[in-house]
Amino acid sequence: MTKPILILGGASLDTIIHLPELPSPEPQTLWPSESYRALGSTGAGKSLNLASLGQPVVFHTLLGRDTEGQQIRDALAHPRIRVLEEETDGPTEQHVNLMSADGKRISLFIQPPPEPEHVDWTQAQQALAECSLAVVNILGYTRSALPWLKAAGTPIWTDLHDYDGHNPYHEPFIEAARAIFLSSDNLPDYRTTMERLIHRGKEFVVCTHGSEGATLLTSDGRWLEQPVVSVSGVVDTNGAGDAFFSGFLHRYLQGAELTDCLRGGAIAGALCVTSRELASPDLNTQRLA
Repeated sequence: MTKPILILGGASLDTIIHLPELPSPEPQTLWPSESYRALGSTGAGKSLNLASLGQPVVFHTLLGRDTEGQQIRDALAHPRIRVLEEETDGPTEQHVNLMSADGKRISLFIQPPPEPEHVDWTQAQQALAECSLAVVNILGYTRSALPWLKAAGTPIWTDLHDYDGHNPYHEPFIEAARAIFLSSDNLPDYRTTMERLIHRGKEFVVCTHGSEGATLLTSDGRWLEQPVVSVSGVVDTNGAGDAFFSGFLHRYLQGAELTDCLRGGAIAGALCVTSRELASPDLNTQRLA
């Protein structure tokens, strides 16, 4: 029986607004081609993609007692996702994402992620005994889980997203993680940053480059490159990074070589952008084999 993955943090309700191009600083009136509300954020994206690939998930998140929280609960209803929900007194996390025709994005956090003074980790700690690996997303509230995860000896993976190579906010996650994913959006010299992370004892580091593919560095100094998998058309790029992470992790758990893990990530990411959903309806284990 496949052991679950524990995923900590990251569910929002997003308003997606598609524009021909991102707005310039000048005052103007914009006419979107379309807009809609959808499930968002990094933990939800990873959970849905992994579940689509047959991987059971235990997902811990914070939700408000509001309409948006209920919409997220409904969107996460999946037989392979067990949601450990902690209710907060404030509103549920919400974003507005402005999307351009070439896939660029501006995200407005109109309701930032909640950061309660105390988090009850009891259910997550109990679930950890069944889980093979923990994915800790870089939300403020998940930092308090790192000590007990490390004490349990559970392998931790994290996704630093648009890390700039220096921001101290990311340090607790970097220190705790065995494997690290990040993007090159804010890293013109991403290879140097990857080398620094490897020198801190990581198993491997993966850096994604959007439409330019991905790069992996192993602990023994091997560099691997993965080109992007082409698609006939891009519908929505939201969640592509989380789909890549999930496709990679799925193949890793199957014991695949790292080159095949990269390929699996690239396929999952490519499928994601062809759909409005965080996990493409066409994603399944056969597509990644």
